[in-house]
Amino acid sequence: MTRRALLFLSALLLLLLVQCAKRASPTGGPRDSIPPRLINASPKLNTTFFDKEGFTLTFDEYVSLKDVSKQLIVSPPLNSTQYKVYPTTGASKKISLELKDSLMENTTYTFNFGEAIVDFNESNPTPFLTYTLSTGATIDSLYIKGRVKDAFEKDTETFISLQLYPVDSIYKDSTIYTNKPLYVTSTLDTTVYRFQNLRAGKYNLIALQDQAGNYLFDQSVDKIGYVDQLIELPQDSIIDLRIFKERTNFAWDAPYFINDHHVVLAYYGDYLDESFEMISEVPESFESLVTKNREKDSLDYWFRGAALDSIKFKLEIQDTLRTKTAFLKEPIKDSLVITQFKKGSLRLKEKFELASNLPITGINSDRVLVTNVDTLPVAASLEILENYDRVKVDFEVLPSDRYEITLLPNALEDFWGQTHDTLVFKTSTKKIEDYGNIFLRVQHDSPHPYILELIKSDKVVRRYDRPIAGNNYRFELLDAGKYTVRLIEDVNANRQWDTGNYLQKIQPEKVIYYWKEIDLRANWDMNETFNTSQNYLDLPESATVSGVLAVPDNPTQP
Repeated sequence: MTRRALLFLSALLLLLLVQCAKRASPTGGPRDSIPPRLINASPKLNTTFFDKEGFTLTFDEYVSLKDVSKQLIVSPPLNSTQYKVYPTTGASKKISLELKDSLMENTTYTFNFGEAIVDFNESNPTPFLTYTLSTGATIDSLYIKGRVKDAFEKDTETFISLQLYPVDSIYKDSTIYTNKPLYVTSTLDTTVYRFQNLRAGKYNLIALQDQAGNYLFDQSVDKIGYVDQLIELPQDSIIDLRIFKERTNFAWDAPYFINDHHVVLAYYGDYLDESFEMISEVPESFESLVTKNREKDSLDYWFRGAALDSIKFKLEIQDTLRTKTAFLKEPIKDSLVITQFKKGSLRLKEKFELASNLPITGINSDRVLVTNVDTLPVAASLEILENYDRVKVDFEVLPSDRYEITLLPNALEDFWGQTHDTLVFKTSTKKIEDYGNIFLRVQHDSPHPYILELIKSDKVVRRYDRPIAGNNYRFELLDAGKYTVRLIEDVNANRQWDTGNYLQKIQPEKVIYYWKEIDLRANWDMNETFNTSQNYLDLPESATVSGVLAVPDNPTQP
């Protein structure tokens, strides 16, 4: 071998050795997706005659606690001051629960950790780990399970509390307002619930969207669901509920002045034409007008023909007629302001509307001028809409057009005789090809009339408040987009959805959503069939279980 060849081979060998000696980061392998595994419980699971000050759970890897205050459900319920879970921070192979108060005698307790226990590195949860104990001789073994559905909304919120109250000599329907239940569970982040380790007996079952987390029904903020009959174990085991928001009990607040012609009558709850009376001494020239505020829970009381620095009202407060006085302080100036109600293009089959900050009581259609894209005049008229805060400008609306609407002074006049300067508004319309149509055939077997609503972006865009002959509904000239259809069984035929009431034992009217979202494109016709008895693609197996004790869909209302 020549000297040059030897040098070449030596250099090559040295290079290979250097390459082999280079350090590289490990690839790490696949992500750990295995949840922590419970390997020991002390005292053991399902311990009877439990008399310890807590229990400890040991896992096969380091774990930590995540949202334990929200995920941990203890049944029968314990206050957060009655126990403490460790570790509060960091990681450990052991989770301990310390009891700071004694438990009830001869009672089975379940501690459902939900998904609070996760591995320290990847946060894989140990799903629905439950520790059960009994302070008596036996572990109760009965169960109740089911689903919770929102009575009105298409989607049901999660973390609904399910509560069981034993029906004994001291039980009353009002117990849910004042006393905590004997057993609780939660849907957690699903809409499915399960009670376990229950004892035989009669119970009242409710579902509660418990905003305060105190296991008590607060009518002003919580949604509730209930079944009409008592639950009897071991007979009843599968029960579905619909939750609803009751109409909040109405109550007047104190009235107050805005300025020398405007008083606000504020209230709490749902206003249903509750009466009131103005009782101040006023001259014969005094006149008033009442409108409903569209943004706040209040009535606007407008008046003229008197200069007042105070005004008295007789209001019913807590079943008692009381007098409330509003005093004029720091009045806020106002003047008539007219604006276009909806911005953007004018949809075909809709009318151009104006909004007013003060009630409009006078119109003069001779003072409105409308011209089209060719500056040709278009016949138009004015109409004051309900609540006196909107005015419709009625003219023929054609596709692919532009309109200029001019209001000359005295076209509109407010309650005090004020008018406006010349106002000019401009709007336009789209081509017919820019719209689509939905033709919907409804098949619904029920003795009750129904309401049909077409919804886009959570807003009702079209509505039929009575069934029509043939049950074929036309939703024409719609903007492209995704639509949902909602059918409401109008049991009392008042052309609106009525919620339920727990104490009066009234269930909410039934609401059915079309199973799919309708994706409408411009210049398309969509033909759909809404068969409420076959309103699904594939019925989930869990929904076919027989013997379900469900909330009645069409209760008799008083």
